[in-house]
Amino acid sequence: MSSETGELYDPDHIEFLEALWGDGYLSPGGPDEVARLLTGTELAGTRVLDIGCGTGGIAVSLVTDYGAATVVGIDVEDSVCKAATQRVVSNGLSDRIEVRRTEPGPLPFPEASFDIVFSKDSIVHIPDKVALAETVYSVLTPGGWFVASDWMTSHDGEPSPEMAHYLAMEDLDFGMASPATYRAALDTAGFGSITFENRNGWYREQARHELAELTGPERSRFEAALGAEEIASQIKTWEAMIVVLDTGEHCPHHLKAQKPR
Repeated sequence: MSSETGELYDPDHIEFLEALWGDGYLSPGGPDEVARLLTGTELAGTRVLDIGCGTGGIAVSLVTDYGAATVVGIDVEDSVCKAATQRVVSNGLSDRIEVRRTEPGPLPFPEASFDIVFSKDSIVHIPDKVALAETVYSVLTPGGWFVASDWMTSHDGEPSPEMAHYLAMEDLDFGMASPATYRAALDTAGFGSITFENRNGWYREQARHELAELTGPERSRFEAALGAEEIASQIKTWEAMIVVLDTGEHCPHHLKAQKPR
């Protein structure tokens, strides 16, 4: 899905994904899936880091719907950071939400800077899960929570031919790993109270709804954003994805882990 600029999420692809998943959302489920992920997590008055903030819809919601005191949203692409900043300004939240473009690597914040580190379907782009867990642990306050969802694979090692085909169709820099790999990384970093929730069943159904949108009466709306040829390619990608969702090899998960007090 890379554009001519080299960015994965150029303005045309942002328009396409927001048309599919909701204004301000670049991953499946929109605000309902965010609410499910945040169930049982108290955000009122907290300092939140949003890793992979995209176009800022979630960062705004964390403040307006969940009562976060402040949010710092980070992303690696200029296009989404620009869109997120515009969203923050238009919502009058510049005093509570900061958007930063960052480089891949350790999080550029002092130790114990945040009460919550949040990420929605973004850390799939970070292949080194041990380094990820360690840098998240560092920036959390004692007692703070890492709350994330991510696209995972059911096993480590070589993907099946079906998964390899799907990943080639996606043409994204996915660093997918298994829940076991994530758990080991979180354990190694020092986290406790680690929980996982497999969302494969939900997304198997959701992906079929998304494919129906792409192929149904709304197809012309998506073609207006990306063009007929690109939408035809996206349809093939969704078809390939549904195959590996049905086998369970593609298994999105929610995860939560706490830094000990």
